[in-house]
Amino acid sequence: MKRIVILISGRGSNMEAIVQASAHEAWPARVVAVISNRPQAAGLAFAQAHGISVAVVDHQAHADRPAFDQALADAIDQHQPHLVVLAGFMRVLGDAFVRHYEGRLLNIHPSLLPAFPGLHTHRRALEAGCKVAGATVHFVTSELDHGPVVMQAVVPVLPKDDERSLAARVLVAEHLIYPRAVRWFVEGSLCLQAGVVRQLEGQPQFLLAQPSGSVLATG
Repeated sequence: MKRIVILISGRGSNMEAIVQASAHEAWPARVVAVISNRPQAAGLAFAQAHGISVAVVDHQAHADRPAFDQALADAIDQHQPHLVVLAGFMRVLGDAFVRHYEGRLLNIHPSLLPAFPGLHTHRRALEAGCKVAGATVHFVTSELDHGPVVMQAVVPVLPKDDERSLAARVLVAEHLIYPRAVRWFVEGSLCLQAGVVRQLEGQPQFLLAQPSGSVLATG
């Protein structure tokens, strides 16, 4: 049974999607801990209600990033995870931390990487006149919001979209692709070689969504 640790900073909706999918689909894995850098993160209550161990490593209680990263790694490693999942974790992690979890650290970013890394992705997509937006699940590397792509979702940008409406539509897609990517990892059906991720069973690594948010096609 593979062990998953999830890091959150807020309500953790992607964490919820992963926890629920792991139970409903009977993965050969379980979420053993949810850790937040913010004591008031709403997602901690969900995790506790589902019998998952929770912890807080408050970044404000540490003098600098290396000290925080070390404390966070110590908290994670108590659970001996096979996979660490960033689910709305709003802290930049240092090189040493990333190297420690190399090949077993996943993130989801609300854009079609490599487009629009960093913050305000939906605003930037709208300002650029993009006709599609989306989300990307990727392995974490030392370069912010880069790393080998596991799966992407493509979401149409509608004429009347603002940041809020586009973000909501992208989030629906995130809740579909992130659990799928995590399941592939724990089932051993991903191959990462030369910076490229392949799904070993030939399952599609992208999702196309309708304006309503429902799935139009995968391929």
